[in-house]
Amino acid sequence: MDNKNNSFLFLSLLCLCFSLKTHLSLGADTISANQSLSGDQTISSSGGNFVLGFFRPGNSSNYYIGIWYKKVTEKTPVWVANRETPVSDKNSAELKILNGNLVLVNGSNTSIWSTNISSSKSNSVVAVLRDDGNLILRDGSNRRHIVGSGKSVEGSLVAFGYKDLQHATKNFSEKLGGGGFGSVFKGKLSDSSAIAVKRLDSINQGEKQFRTEVSTIGTIQHVNLVRLRGFCSEGNKKLLVYDYMENGSLDSHLFTEKQSDVMDWKTRYQVALGTARGLTYLHEKCRECIIHCDIKPENILLDAQLCPKVADFGLAKLVGRDFSRVLTTMRGTRGYLAPEWISGVAITAKADVYSYGMMLLEIVSGRRNSEQSQDGKVKFFPSWAARVLADEGDILSLLDYRLERVADAEEVSRICKVACWCIQDDELQRPSMGQVVQILEGVLEVNLPPIPRSLQVYADNDEHIVFFTESSSSQTSSQAQSKTSSATSQSKSTTESMNSRS
Repeated sequence: MDNKNNSFLFLSLLCLCFSLKTHLSLGADTISANQSLSGDQTISSSGGNFVLGFFRPGNSSNYYIGIWYKKVTEKTPVWVANRETPVSDKNSAELKILNGNLVLVNGSNTSIWSTNISSSKSNSVVAVLRDDGNLILRDGSNRRHIVGSGKSVEGSLVAFGYKDLQHATKNFSEKLGGGGFGSVFKGKLSDSSAIAVKRLDSINQGEKQFRTEVSTIGTIQHVNLVRLRGFCSEGNKKLLVYDYMENGSLDSHLFTEKQSDVMDWKTRYQVALGTARGLTYLHEKCRECIIHCDIKPENILLDAQLCPKVADFGLAKLVGRDFSRVLTTMRGTRGYLAPEWISGVAITAKADVYSYGMMLLEIVSGRRNSEQSQDGKVKFFPSWAARVLADEGDILSLLDYRLERVADAEEVSRICKVACWCIQDDELQRPSMGQVVQILEGVLEVNLPPIPRSLQVYADNDEHIVFFTESSSSQTSSQAQSKTSSATSQSKSTTESMNSRS
C-alpha cells in the first residue's frame, strides 16, 4: 500500500514538474520557446534594473505588456508592446515565442501583437530582457546572433550608465542651461549623435521629476514633443537624456537683444501652431490626458529647422480618460498660471490652454507680458492687447517693433484673438488645444473675444458672447445660431457651442 502511495506521489510530482516547465522562474530574464508569460508572471533583467510583464495603468480595466524600471517606487512603464490592442484578462493572455517571434495572444489564442521581425522556425529563439532596458530576440544556439532589439521599437528607452554619460558630456563640461531641479549639459554619443543630458540635483524633488518625465514623455512620441532617449538611475544619480535641440529655447529668440537672432513673423506663427499641435496630442491623443502644467517660452525647444518641441515634463500630471479634473498643488511659473490654480480648485487641461495663451502674446510682442518701465510703472501687455482688439484698433501696433510691421495682419489678428480666448478667467470659455489648432490652420474662424474679467477696464454688459464659427459660406447663419449660446452657461462646453454652428 505504501509503495502504491509512493508511486502515486512520484507520478504526481513528475506531472507537476512537466507542467511547471512552461512557466517562468521568478527573476529569470528569458522567455524560451517552451515558456510563456501570463497573469502576474514577470521576467527581470539580470542586474535587476528592468521588469517585463502585464500592467494596468491608472484606473484602466485593460492590461498591457510593458517594461518598467524596477528601482523606481512607482511602476513606470518605459515601453509598451500592445499599446493599441490591450487585453481585458491578463490570466488568459499569453506572451510567448511563435515562429521565431515574440507574440501576445488573447484568451481565444488569437495573435494581437507580434515583433514581426523573424520568420525562423527554430525552437532555439529566445527573448531576453537586458539590463540596458532592451528586449531582444536571439538564437539560443548562437548567443551572438541578435534577431531583434528593443532599441528599434518605438517608445523604448535606453538605460545609460553614469560613467557613459560622464564620458559623453566630457565630465559635464558644456552647460546649456539650468533650473530649479538641475542643470542641462551637451554631450555626444558613440554614434556621434548630439544629446542633451539633464542632471537632476535635488534628491527628493529630482526623484519625483525623474519619475514624472519617464512616465509621460518617455512613453510617447510626436514631432512637436521633445524626445526622451533614455535615462540613468544609479543611487542618487538621476539623469535624463534627450535629443539635442540646435536652436535652444524659444525665449532666446523672442527676448534677445541681437537683431540677427530675432525670429520673423512666419516662423513665429509656425512655432505657435506646432506648439498647439504638441499640446493637442498630450491632451487628446494619448491613452491618458497629460497636463504639462508649465507651458512658457523656456520650455519650447527648437530644432535645426526651428520646429518647436514641447519640453520639460517634470511638473506634468496624468489624468485618466474617466476623469476630467485633477486636484494637485499649485505648480508652474508666475505669469502663466491660470486663475483656477490660485483658487485651489481641481484643474483640467484648460490650465495649459491659459498658459499657452499668455505665451502666444509674448510670441506676438517679442517681450515679457509684464514689464516695468523707466518711470517705475508696470506695463501689462495682455491688457493692452485686449483693449486694441476690443476697440478694433491698429493690430500691427501689437507686433514686435523689431519686425517693422512686416507680418500678415490677418494672422496677427487671429493669433491675438486666440490668445485672448485662451486667457479667459472662466475655463469653460477657453477653447481646447484641438480647437486652437483648427483656428490657426484656418479651419475655424475666430470671433472677437471679450476682455477677460481680470483685465477688464470697463463693464461689458453683453449677455451672449460669440466664441468662434466655422469658416464657410454659411458663416452668417452660423453666427445667428450662436446667439443662443451664453458664455456664462455652465452646461455647454466650447466644443458643443462650436458644433451647434456647424
